[in-house]
Amino acid sequence: MQTEKVAKHIVNWLKDYATKAGVNGFVVGVSGGIDSAVTSTLCAKTGMNVLVVEMPIHQAESHVSRAQEHIEQLKKRFDNVSDTRTDLTPVFDEFKTEVFLDGDQATVDMALANTRARLRMTTLYYYAGLYKLLVAGTGNKVEDFGVGFYTKYGDGGVDLSPIADLMKSEVYKLGEALEVPESIMNAAPSDGLFGDARSDEDQIGASYPELEWAMKMDDQGKTESDFEGREQIVFKIFKRFNTSNKHKMIPIPVCKIPNNLI
Repeated sequence: MQTEKVAKHIVNWLKDYATKAGVNGFVVGVSGGIDSAVTSTLCAKTGMNVLVVEMPIHQAESHVSRAQEHIEQLKKRFDNVSDTRTDLTPVFDEFKTEVFLDGDQATVDMALANTRARLRMTTLYYYAGLYKLLVAGTGNKVEDFGVGFYTKYGDGGVDLSPIADLMKSEVYKLGEALEVPESIMNAAPSDGLFGDARSDEDQIGASYPELEWAMKMDDQGKTESDFEGREQIVFKIFKRFNTSNKHKMIPIPVCKIPNNLI
């Protein structure tokens, strides 16, 4: 990958889109992870207004410290970047007092994890409306189009997706070129939706390099029977997530009414 040219292409794409949309810039949720760090830096390089928002909800301290380190670095490097912190912990806790928490614990935990992501996206769109900004998505290609590892109408609810055509490994290459803090570059990827330090690999059962491989094999028309051992396990994991999360990756189904009924 021609890293510098790719970065310049994305920056120009962002600026062109925002200019045509008649907005002032971008708002980005910053989590302390590589994807949001790269996305916010690319947005900053447009020269347009960029608001980075930290939105903790019972967040692991390691995530908080990395997010704050990145924000401070970004503000020192770019005069067009401002930041705000919206602590959504009390909002989340109050929400839990008003809903049923029935069912097995794993199901409840997942529903609440997705609720965290949706509260954050609601917050981003509030600031977007307030300051006439676009919500920039932080999903990469593996997450958005491979395993669907994001929350529908949460971190998947955005105005534009600058890094969604890049594999996770390519995002890391951009991160290095964009001088993303080493603490973020070296941290295990995590969605931070459970209030602890569990990684994406802990949840999925496969690493991003493995998932990238499986995605490429799937694109080539390979099947489970083409592999054995760890490769077969990883391919099965990829296909399971890809199939179960397909509803996130396709347009919302619309019930078409036959002409003879109208």
